[in-house]
Amino acid sequence: MVTRPPPSTIPDSPGSYQFVDAEGRVLYVGKAKSLRQRLGAYFQDPQLLAPRTAQMVAQADHVEWVVVDSEAEALLLEHNLIQQHQPRFNVRLKDDKSYPWLAVTVGDEWPRPAVVRGRKRAGVRYFGPYPNVGAIRGTLDLLLRSYPLRTCSDAKFRTHERLGRPCLLFHIERCCGPCVGRVGHEEYGAMVEDVMGFLAGRTAPLEQALERAMGEAAAALEFERAARLRDRLEAVRAADAVRQMELDRPEDLDVVGVAEDELEAAVQVFHVRAGKVVGRLGLLVDKVEDLTLAELLGRVLVDVYADAANGVPPQVLVPELPADLDETTAYLRSRRGGPVAVRVPRRGAKRALADTAARNAHEAFVRHRLARMADHNSRARALEALQQALELPQAPLRIECYDMSHLQGTDYVGSMVVFEDALAKKQDYRHFRVATVPGNDDYAAMEEVLTRRLTALLEEEGSGTEEPDGGAGQPGQPSAGEVQESPGGGARLGGGTRRRFAYPPQLLLLDGGLGQLHVGMRVLDRLGLADRVPIAALAKSFEEVYVPGRAEPLRLPRQSEALYLLQQVRDEAHRFAVSYHRTLRGKRMTASALDGVPGLGPRRRARLLEQFGGLGGLRAASRDELVAVSWLPASVGAAVHAHLHAPLAPATGTNRALRAKVGA
Repeated sequence: MVTRPPPSTIPDSPGSYQFVDAEGRVLYVGKAKSLRQRLGAYFQDPQLLAPRTAQMVAQADHVEWVVVDSEAEALLLEHNLIQQHQPRFNVRLKDDKSYPWLAVTVGDEWPRPAVVRGRKRAGVRYFGPYPNVGAIRGTLDLLLRSYPLRTCSDAKFRTHERLGRPCLLFHIERCCGPCVGRVGHEEYGAMVEDVMGFLAGRTAPLEQALERAMGEAAAALEFERAARLRDRLEAVRAADAVRQMELDRPEDLDVVGVAEDELEAAVQVFHVRAGKVVGRLGLLVDKVEDLTLAELLGRVLVDVYADAANGVPPQVLVPELPADLDETTAYLRSRRGGPVAVRVPRRGAKRALADTAARNAHEAFVRHRLARMADHNSRARALEALQQALELPQAPLRIECYDMSHLQGTDYVGSMVVFEDALAKKQDYRHFRVATVPGNDDYAAMEEVLTRRLTALLEEEGSGTEEPDGGAGQPGQPSAGEVQESPGGGARLGGGTRRRFAYPPQLLLLDGGLGQLHVGMRVLDRLGLADRVPIAALAKSFEEVYVPGRAEPLRLPRQSEALYLLQQVRDEAHRFAVSYHRTLRGKRMTASALDGVPGLGPRRRARLLEQFGGLGGLRAASRDELVAVSWLPASVGAAVHAHLHAPLAPATGTNRALRAKVGA
């Protein structure tokens, strides 16, 4: 464990510090306004530190630091050291895929555009990145029809230059023939500037210039040249139409969207130039450190703009201001060479674009989490790792996970989701309406749900029979509060029958901590299933796994396939429980609002709500609109309107006296 340096030896100045292990490997790199104050926070009771911080301090042998003149320099130095050493306890950012860029080799005598991937090179201007390589190839194809720049390799260009004969692209008018001197440097350079202006989002000046040149050519009776300019203008407009998102003003800015959990985050950066989205960057973040969203954004902005091919815009929109706003802004100013504002959009087109970036980040995050479980080998590794980590007798091919959802004790529901071979088996999902627990008691509710599920297992095993179609548990016919989500129909067996609960889980997973685990163990012991059904609980705090017989929770490796699988199952159980709770709550609130209307039964109520788009639309409807509904008796329509717009009942008794007193 690292020994604390004497406080007097640590400078009270800005700088970067590094925790180093006994073999000289850098474990962690940080920055501080005051090295003395920041480093002092690490040398305290390990129980008061975050678990990963305590682990880092325990593995470190000593700490080093570098003093700089300002906080912005400390931020830059921290970034450079992280890139150099790749410390295991620092946040790591990586591209979620190799997005293509559209590059123009401006350093060449005859620049050429090309779709490229990989590392950036000097003497090349980059535009993008673009999430869809097909779209950018189509855009480039449209531009080259009227701006016939060369697209051949340097070797091919030199070959035709030596031969004195152009290639086929020249003959089909897809190249202007610079290799054989058919175009001058000035004209070729103008075409390159026009193409780069379009890719940078400056389409309005380009269109105006083309329209003006076309008019001048037509006035001079140069109709062939006017036709070529017309074709260029149409190509620019057609390529510009591919862009689907734009602001109402021609501004230059970047928009950052983030989706995260305790371990990882997905980041999407939309590059907006001249009011149009001209590129998008996707990043995945391994949150080795315990960071808030504000702290994470500071790290992300530094990394994104350390080597920004699109440059640093004058405005960056983020979902939350970075924790070190002043240092981050100073760093961005130094990278841009001018003022940079970091803001949170509140309304209008910028807020809408920020919401789009956040939605894209969420979708990228979900795709990343699911991709790890997409192939059979990955799933097999996850199940094998889970068996070893939890010391299970066999690989848990069937996992059942349970979660509870409620609102202050009302509409209490439980969910059961099933994963077989590490894939969701939605036809086996179940909902439970908690019937015997008054008030807010998650432990008692979990005990009821587990008892009902495991009792059903024992009953079906004992009877050896299968339940005919249409029995309890079918959608629309719940039994004892149980409801099934069955997108593709129930799991059917021969003879038109199916089994509901006859398959025991090889791992019973609970969303919660030690308390939920004890509840599950108590139910298993009472039903005599403790030796047959392994059980575990996954707590959201630090993603710790509680298992029977261990005083301390298991902390699975952050990048392990086993932990990813447990998180996926737990998150699905939570989603399933919350969605059902919201459905029940919405139905209850709607039903209570329309209770007591004469002549309005369940079918008419459902049809009326569907026709008017819900309770809000029904309240907004006038009396004449309700009476005019063709299939609803006029008296019932009038009653619905009167019921929804009835004034509050007059106060009586004590309430009347209280109101009179308050009014006085």
